[in-house]
Amino acid sequence: MNVLEFDHVTLNAVLDGGTVQVLRDVDFGIARGETLGLVGESGAGKSMIGRIISGLLPEGFLIGSGTVRFNGESLGAMSEAERRQLLGGKIAFIPQEPLTALNPVRTIGDQFDEYLAHLMVPRGERHAIALRQLSDVRLSAPGEMLLRYPHELSGGQCQRVLIAMAFSGNPSLVVADEPTTALDVVTQAQIMQLIAMQQARSGTALLFITHDLRLAAQVCRNIGVMYAGDMVEFGPAAAVLQAPIHPYAKSLLAAMPSLVGRRRMLPALFEQMPGLKMFKELSGCRFASRCGARDTTCEAGDAERIVGDDGHWARCGASCLILGAVEPGALMPAAKEVRSGVDPILTFEDVRLTYHASRGLLGMKKTSFDAVKSVSFSIQPGEMIGIIGESGSGKTSIGRLIVGLERPSGGNIRVNGHDPRDRLDHNAYLGRQDAQMIFQDPQSALNPRRSVMELLTQAMEGTGEDGPSNRSSRANRLANDVRLPPDCLDRFPSQLSGGQKQRVNIGRALCVMPKLIVADEIVSGLDVSVQAHVLNLLLEMNREHGITVVFISHDLAVVRYLCNRVFLMNRGEIVESGNAEDVFSCPQHPYTRMLIDAAPPESVGVKWPSVSLATM
Repeated sequence: MNVLEFDHVTLNAVLDGGTVQVLRDVDFGIARGETLGLVGESGAGKSMIGRIISGLLPEGFLIGSGTVRFNGESLGAMSEAERRQLLGGKIAFIPQEPLTALNPVRTIGDQFDEYLAHLMVPRGERHAIALRQLSDVRLSAPGEMLLRYPHELSGGQCQRVLIAMAFSGNPSLVVADEPTTALDVVTQAQIMQLIAMQQARSGTALLFITHDLRLAAQVCRNIGVMYAGDMVEFGPAAAVLQAPIHPYAKSLLAAMPSLVGRRRMLPALFEQMPGLKMFKELSGCRFASRCGARDTTCEAGDAERIVGDDGHWARCGASCLILGAVEPGALMPAAKEVRSGVDPILTFEDVRLTYHASRGLLGMKKTSFDAVKSVSFSIQPGEMIGIIGESGSGKTSIGRLIVGLERPSGGNIRVNGHDPRDRLDHNAYLGRQDAQMIFQDPQSALNPRRSVMELLTQAMEGTGEDGPSNRSSRANRLANDVRLPPDCLDRFPSQLSGGQKQRVNIGRALCVMPKLIVADEIVSGLDVSVQAHVLNLLLEMNREHGITVVFISHDLAVVRYLCNRVFLMNRGEIVESGNAEDVFSCPQHPYTRMLIDAAPPESVGVKWPSVSLATM
């Protein structure tokens, strides 16, 4: 008997006075000890399946047909009290954002105690269980950890706390919703190992929701590919990864950069996934508008399920299956040669950055942390540079130093011949022409009360050239450069998709056409299709305008695709640097080799090496 079973489930929503099928005929099961991966872009319906399990559907959303069973019993037939009793105990959740899932004003110990109280654990036993669970997920000094607040922990530590909580009640099912998104490759590997260890210990079924098809193929027995509320493909992980049937699954794989083989341009999916309001107009295959192999039958009626070997199936038209192969992208053009005799656009000379803090009674205890230690390098105009490392390695500190958001504790920095410290106080507008920064989270970087046109042209304010006609003309050019539709200009950030917000973020940085752009983890939380668009856009900006890019990331394959030269950072120091192809194909430093080994292999037949689970 399956622990969780979706038996031809359809989810309906009341929208604009009509009924829309949000999920259509979703059918799968997960047995004890198994892992099922749900893969797809944002809006595919993956998280909505988690909401059905938790009973937290938005208002107006109701199951229209089919049954959801947990251990053989219908979840829909249970009372609200019975459903609540299951959650946290027999059904546990590991969320995507650990820092937002934990209460910032309560200690880890208080929150763990509250969780165990919900599981009806006697008060006298809770502390010992919390200590044991934190120790099992390799958190050092569990007693001290219980006294800390979430902001005093790293993202990886917070995620370990949530894993410890989720498995403390020996659940039958755990729903992990993007639990490693935006984590570095080493922490990602550690988190997945810890989940697997806890799962094996209790025989738990795991529903793993992700947009990373390669990661899912390494940790899941079966994979379901979701698109706009439809499960378009399902089967064993190896079959879905190595021999996908549906054109959408093929497109997702083609849009993922690789760490091996010759570098090719990423063929990104055109257009966007339809939203809920468009579902009523789509009677047939919802992927048809983005499918290069569609024909008239695709949009006329429901796609049939075509079954392959070993339970591998897809919902698609026969013509699409024959014609739906995704051609590999063209070979990457050779990088521009760095001109000799030209002054560097960026120079670091023995740069250091130390943070100081006061702790203890009346701040008597002084502590310090070296975020950047004696770093020296230079970058020529037009180069594409990648800075790689784990969280806390000093990558972002380097970026903040470049644009003057941090003052160095020692050493010298020159950006286009200027000192960033001077730019903070003098001639600020010209300083923005030297270097601009694109931040990781576009949602928090964009003012929600300003329109896209105002955001794109923000750098023009106070320059004497910020008249309405000038700003409108510049905004239209920028929107075209970053491939935003013209009707976006009057919208606000809340009315845009995640990929569109990041394009606004990039367009804003390009407003004054800076000599250098610092891009800090700008694709870490994006779907692979949107990621491909953003990476190709940066390549175009570099080739057409000669803009230098410093690309900060923990994703090695993305850096290899985009950058010509790379710096590997560990604990505030550059431990290896060189041509990207040379570094990734023949790493010299043990730390570089560890990062490469920690990335999920691109073939299911290759074993994912274990990484150290040393305490954090």
